[in-house]
Amino acid sequence: MKTSILYLAAALAEIAGCFAFWAWLRLDKSALWLIPGMVSLGIFAWLLTMVDASAAGRAYAAYGGIYIAASLAWLWGAEGLRPDRWDLIGATICLIGAAVIIAGPRAA
Repeated sequence: MKTSILYLAAALAEIAGCFAFWAWLRLDKSALWLIPGMVSLGIFAWLLTMVDASAAGRAYAAYGGIYIAASLAWLWGAEGLRPDRWDLIGATICLIGAAVIIAGPRAA
């Protein structure tokens, strides 16, 4: 449960941070958007270090599936574009992959 919460919080922080840069460069928002964007990206990196995983690469790989699903939620909630069936199928595949990485049995 703790891992899921950390991954979801990390995804929100990363997406918000990246969106701040997107807003500045692509939506002609003020460069001041970069300040909370950089803070948010720093929080994202810190949150990933809190995940209980034996190796950073495994934590990052599992996080990738969560990030993809959260990005589609951002697409719908923040940008007002509803994900289509291909988005949802792809996210489901990625979440299954993340679950395998997170819950797979490991040799001691």
